[in-house]
Order: sequence, then C-alpha cells, then structure tokens
Amino acid sequence: MQISYIRVGENPEVRPPSKSGAWVVDSGGFRRLVDMEIQKAQRLRYCVSIACVAADRRSPEEEEPAVAILAERVTPLIRSTDVVTCWDPPCLALMLIDADVASLPSIVDRLTARLEMYLWSAGGASYPKTATRADDLFHQALHMMMQAQRDGGSRLYLPT
Repeated sequence: MQISYIRVGENPEVRPPSKSGAWVVDSGGFRRLVDMEIQKAQRLRYCVSIACVAADRRSPEEEEPAVAILAERVTPLIRSTDVVTCWDPPCLALMLIDADVASLPSIVDRLTARLEMYLWSAGGASYPKTATRADDLFHQALHMMMQAQRDGGSRLYLPT
C-alpha cells in the first residue's frame, strides 16, 4: 500500500493512491477542504461529516501507535471522495462526504476493526445536523473524541 501526502493546490493532476482509498492531506489542507466542501454542501444540499479517531496503547509496555500508520490502515476502507489527515492531539481526522451522523457508527465500526490491537476513541459531527460551520464541526468531533477517551475508550460519541 502506498500513501500519498499532498498539499491542496500543489498539483491538480494528483490522484489518490488507489481508486478505493481516501486522500491523505496535511492538516491545513484538510481545514480548507472541509470549509470548501461545507460551502458546496450548502448549495447542493448534502451532508458532510467529520470523524476524529484516536488509538492509544492498551498498556504502558506497548508502543504508542503512530498516527501515520493508522492512516495507512484506514484509508483503503473509505471512499476516494473522502479525506484523511493526521491531527494534533495524535488522532486521525476524516472528512466523509455525503455521510450523515446516523451512518457514522457503522463507518467507525469498520475502521476500528483495523485498530483491534489498540484502545480507540472516536467522536463525530455532521453538517447540517449537528453544526453549520466547518470550525464547529472540528470542535464538536474533537470534543466528542476526547470525551470518549476520558470515559475509557472503545466508544464513539456523537453530539445530540
């Protein structure tokens, strides 16, 4: 498997590494893409979701999982229209096009099956159901993930 890291606007001819894998971009490019996608979703009336997924070691003896390795494991499992970035605090952030908040549990279940050796935590948010601005989506998804971590992990939290 090959993961390609691109900067938005660097080369419009660049394609995802495979037809069945998501784009992996830097965090600045991810924010711009989400903002642009929300604007497009407002005009065309579809949903956009953000999911934040963190993986922690199960015990102090285990090695901390590298976020880039997590990206390699999950990108083949999501569509080429979706986007993944490595985020700080160490987690993955995913922009899922035309995925509403009700579909996030099944998507996260599929992704976390690949993280079976890690204790994972996830949070999500969706335009227009839980937030109407890109910044609000980021904050909600990250806050939900951090709450899931505080509550012991191996769970997905979504805003109500």
